[in-house]
Amino acid sequence: MGWMILPLKRYADFSGRSRRMEFWMFTLFFWIVTIVLGLIAMSGIPWTGLESWNPEQEWGGTIMFMIGAVLLVIWWLGTLVPVTAVTVRRLHDRGLSGWWYGGLIIAGFVPLVNMITFPGYLVLLVFLCLPSQEGTNKWGPSPFDPGMASVFR
Repeated sequence: MGWMILPLKRYADFSGRSRRMEFWMFTLFFWIVTIVLGLIAMSGIPWTGLESWNPEQEWGGTIMFMIGAVLLVIWWLGTLVPVTAVTVRRLHDRGLSGWWYGGLIIAGFVPLVNMITFPGYLVLLVFLCLPSQEGTNKWGPSPFDPGMASVFR
């Protein structure tokens, strides 16, 4: 559980390095919470008889949908910075600049250019899966260094 919440403890820390375990366990935690909140939101939708559904008469489902949707939006906005930070630190661990990720995000907002960013995200996924760079790099010492054993304190 420590690996899952470590990026939340290092909320806006874009410096240093993060191990694969930290990145992927936080990603697992992020998607588990997202799926649970999405299921809460979807439980408020009457899946049978949608054509005759009147939200003014059936407040229970509408309220459940709104609670789930609001919690989901709060979760996504609240974890936007830690998700970005742990991704940047993971790229630092591979010896790459965090601007690789920033460039993909920025290119995603440019019309027509955003269509060619998909291969870039596949390359990013490969970088995130590769093992750490050995030894110290310009972003700090290796997270496998015995001196980093106090990470969870």
